[in-house]
Amino acid sequence: MARRSRYNRTMGKRLASGFLWGLLGYFVGAVGGGMLVYWLSTTVSDRLIESTMTGLFVTGPLLASVGFAIGFVRARPAATVPPAAPTRGHDPR
Repeated sequence: MARRSRYNRTMGKRLASGFLWGLLGYFVGAVGGGMLVYWLSTTVSDRLIESTMTGLFVTGPLLASVGFAIGFVRARPAATVPPAAPTRGHDPR
């Protein structure tokens, strides 16, 4: 059985984090965009349909892609600090 490399584990965590942030972004975008269109629309006959479709197909996907990017970037691994080089002529004992 092949072992997973550190790169694969890190990439999987980053993708999972991006996916979860994308879901959150889609929900916020769909609800928020739909509410904004509903409140600001001057259309009387189909305001509810207009706000629903705009939230689901425009603002939801836009904020989902922004959320994915934020989650993917935020989940990067912590920088590792290399060990300090020993100094000359100094015995740590």
